[in-house]
Amino acid sequence: MVITSKSNPKVKAIASLKERKFRKEYKEYLVEGVKMVTECIAAGKHVTQLICTEEYAGSFPQALVVSDEVFGYISDEKTPQGVCASVKIPDLSPRRPKGNCILLDGLQDPGNVGTVIRTANAAGFGEVYLIGGADPFSPKAVRASMSGIFFADVMCGNAEEVLGVLEGIPKICADMGGQNAFSFEKPDKFCLCIGSEGNGISQTVKRNCEYTVAIPMQPTCESLNAAVSAGILMYLMGADKR
Repeated sequence: MVITSKSNPKVKAIASLKERKFRKEYKEYLVEGVKMVTECIAAGKHVTQLICTEEYAGSFPQALVVSDEVFGYISDEKTPQGVCASVKIPDLSPRRPKGNCILLDGLQDPGNVGTVIRTANAAGFGEVYLIGGADPFSPKAVRASMSGIFFADVMCGNAEEVLGVLEGIPKICADMGGQNAFSFEKPDKFCLCIGSEGNGISQTVKRNCEYTVAIPMQPTCESLNAAVSAGILMYLMGADKR
């Protein structure tokens, strides 16, 4: 049976996950696309509902099949692929990191947040901490993470909660006034702190940082994108060299 009504309860529930308040209420997020959904399932994530169009019904026999119009209503994509899933949001309570980690202090752009999560997963930074800023489980952040959201341990909290679990771990602040990151001698274990796109690192986090580093730039360049800066520094100072 193909669902053709947008008022179907399951359709309405999964479509609502495009909004932060409903993600918070249901503790679920939306994953879209054949590759992303397939990798989500392979990663063992808790998928609560699969939905697809008739085109993909053979590949996802357990999915709820909907019309193209209904899928367009559910989707957050400009050109929907025809497969999506609702997935349980894991426990986001801040916990002690196992290795090198990264802290995002008030990043507002979900695309930047997702890109940092993607790069952290690639570079071997297993834990990503967020203080305020964009929701890492928004559709745009999930897309930008390119499945990194399934493998990185993402944790959210206020400054006191996050800095509390990071107590005793050297923290490195990325800031224009810091020493050259390319000559910086990093500690064995550390937390890299990246500030918001407009305001940089907050004073609360900066006061807790033992080191400050900067990426050298030509005088014609005022700053780098937050996600680009994070990527350069993660690979420069802590990438898994395997």
